Amino acid sequence: MTIDTTNMCSHLQRKLFEEDGVYHPLWLAMQDDAELTAVVRSRQLHIYRNGKKVLVLAGKAAPKIIREDRLSELLPKVPKLGSVSTKPW
Repeated sequence: MTIDTTNMCSHLQRKLFEEDGVYHPLWLAMQDDAELTAVVRSRQLHIYRNGKKVLVLAGKAAPKIIREDRLSELLPKVPKLGSVSTKPW
């Protein structure tokens, strides 16, 4: 899979293509999956499976899961906002 990275956010490029990037395992899995296509739009990477959008990756924002997909299982686990209590009691 090749992607035109001309308009891709530099933060996203580092997360996706560098070996220690949080999205690098996702990138490696995309290489072996013929059903996936990806397009850079508005500096973000939009990932499609069989023509249906499944995931949007941004450089600084959290990934947006559009449809449940086995690819989304490779995303780093981030606690949801509000799931950790900061109250002292």
